[in-house]
Amino acid sequence: MVTDTVQDPGLQAIAAKVEAGERITDAECITLFEKGSPGFVGSLANTVKERLHGDKVFFNRNFHIEPTNVCVFSCNFCSYSQLYAHKEDGWELTIQQMLDMVKKYDGQPVTEVHIVGGVHPKMDLNFFADLLKQIKTHRPDLHIKAFTAVEYDYMFRKAKVSVEEGLKFLIAAGLDSIPGGGAEIFHPEIREKICADKVNAEGWLKIHETAHELGLPSNATMLYGHIENYLHRVDHMRRLRELQDRTGKFNTFIPLKFRNMDNDMSHVPESTTVEDMRMYAIARIYLDNFPHLKAYWPMLGRQGAQLTLSFGVDDIDGTIDDTTKIYSMAGSEEQNPAMSTADLVTLIRQANREPVERDTVYNEIKRFGKAGTDVQPELN
Repeated sequence: MVTDTVQDPGLQAIAAKVEAGERITDAECITLFEKGSPGFVGSLANTVKERLHGDKVFFNRNFHIEPTNVCVFSCNFCSYSQLYAHKEDGWELTIQQMLDMVKKYDGQPVTEVHIVGGVHPKMDLNFFADLLKQIKTHRPDLHIKAFTAVEYDYMFRKAKVSVEEGLKFLIAAGLDSIPGGGAEIFHPEIREKICADKVNAEGWLKIHETAHELGLPSNATMLYGHIENYLHRVDHMRRLRELQDRTGKFNTFIPLKFRNMDNDMSHVPESTTVEDMRMYAIARIYLDNFPHLKAYWPMLGRQGAQLTLSFGVDDIDGTIDDTTKIYSMAGSEEQNPAMSTADLVTLIRQANREPVERDTVYNEIKRFGKAGTDVQPELN
């Protein structure tokens, strides 16, 4: 029992609630951040994770398309985007170029394409609907997870349509789910300092709630480890937990580590590995209605992602195949983010977990067994 490992009565009470499957309060979450050792919160998070999924750790076979890094917004933490006024330093892909990227995977067992990028004024609602239609026409079985709430907010306002109208239009074109990007930190005190000109918390949450009401599942993220404090983190997670109570359509929560290379917040030191692990563990404990907790391995690096598997994480994303630049441009350990299925299986087995290939909505495709079993991955 985790309660036997600490003397602090407050921590003991929190551990007892978690072990009994009860929800912790915001104040108790703050206590975990302030007083909980990595070993203590990690053990509690592992209790939650194993209650939900046993030893399973999920991954998928996916690739990314980033239509452009040209953007009308200027987020201080971003190392990726080029302002539209200086777009000569950025890239802008045509629909044919993006379709050619999809065709590169013809005959390969990828299950998902993840499409996100900068907010380009000429890449509008009709442009992206055409892209989705062409992808679905070429490969109907490929799950399209596309566009952050920031992208949706801009394209819907520009098209003068409501959130519901815009989402219905894109669903008809082939949209299958929504990624969790653009959430950053919801609290206005921080949001106004790091990304004041893009959609606010209420707008982000409305887009995801509307998507859920239309049957679209989505993910949720939080950018941590910069100028926010524990109160801001808990405020952010509380809003997500409340929305999940209403809809139940979030698949996973993904804490995203702030990286400080080549951006306007380069003076802010990055969080330590110890703090990263505490963040993952406490998120797993607090977000009791989220079925999954993901560590995005291109952001943390392979070893960092592997370590999170002892702190409540049950998903490390996918193969990606060097198709994303968002974190490599910000200074992550993975400058060429690609892992084969065999690499992912090995990484998970080394942590004494069982690798399970999934689709985007966590239907199991193949179980590989823990280390020492005879189940071998296909080498792609």
